[in-house]
Amino acid sequence: MKGLAIFATVALSAFAFAGCRHEARYVTVDGAMLGTTFHVVARTDRSPKEIYAGIMRIDGEAKASMSIFDEQSLLSRINANLTDSADCHILRNIAVASEIHRISGGMYDITVKPLTEAYGFAAKHATAQPDIDSLLQFVGMSRLHVEGNHIVKDDERVQLDLNSIAKGYTVDMVAEFLESKGVADYIVEIGGEIRARGINGKGRKWRVAIDAPFDGNDSPGAYMQTTVDVSDAALATSGNYRRFHTDSQGRKIAHTINPLTGESVCSRLLSATVVTRDCTTADALGTMFMALGEQRAIEMATQMRDSVRVYFILAPEHDADAEYEIFSTLDESTANDKPNTQNTDK
Repeated sequence: MKGLAIFATVALSAFAFAGCRHEARYVTVDGAMLGTTFHVVARTDRSPKEIYAGIMRIDGEAKASMSIFDEQSLLSRINANLTDSADCHILRNIAVASEIHRISGGMYDITVKPLTEAYGFAAKHATAQPDIDSLLQFVGMSRLHVEGNHIVKDDERVQLDLNSIAKGYTVDMVAEFLESKGVADYIVEIGGEIRARGINGKGRKWRVAIDAPFDGNDSPGAYMQTTVDVSDAALATSGNYRRFHTDSQGRKIAHTINPLTGESVCSRLLSATVVTRDCTTADALGTMFMALGEQRAIEMATQMRDSVRVYFILAPEHDADAEYEIFSTLDESTANDKPNTQNTDK
């Protein structure tokens, strides 16, 4: 889910003592990265300034590698056929994406950039009447091959869009940075994607909110559907209630694209929250479930429940004014039906 980019702030008066080491305590660091916001709480003896500087380094590294909005990024240059050499970040994302592509029967695909671009979701204005059949000729993971660190395309018009996975991957990068500094208790959140370990300052699991998925809910945390307690896990939510527009006929065009048909996907599944071991996987699976639609998503989530837990919010089937329907494989102790807005760590 997307947040609004705001100015960077570093919390706590300890900021002034950047050169000093302190007894481990919970510090909070907030700011902007990847075109959205980030929020980190960690129990550490490091200064907030040091944590912030590490996060900014990761932000620059991630953008230089995987951004489709920066024409000078490595991914943009691969898409423009200026190079075929990929770095470790792009290669790792392709590896995870390839596995999710396989288990989804092709419904998750990172070669959809020509389609997302035509629909106006990839730094381009929407095409009034995109020629879907023409674009589908160079969409598909089978048209992309990795040979060592080289990207080989069957057609030079094949392009990669890692927006459905790169943010979760960057959350993992920040989490691994914290762990490299000896941090055992933390929560990392970038634009709604989360990874948490250990306990919060109250000695409990980290509590995060899942937003109510009504169209135009652009205020993360303001309108919550429920809260979820997480520890030693990652959480990501995908939905079609923020990134969408309407076409000339008044139809909703969502950013989730069916890579097999080229059509924008709108179903009763309004948002898909995924809890699993790492945020790279959780981020991609959220998009996969949204692309599958409610029935196939529920079937697959049921099959995957040993390693992946989900919280799906669905539109009511018959009465538009009825409450949302919920499908969840979370433990009963994990999801809180009555969210407490005063007790969230997100």
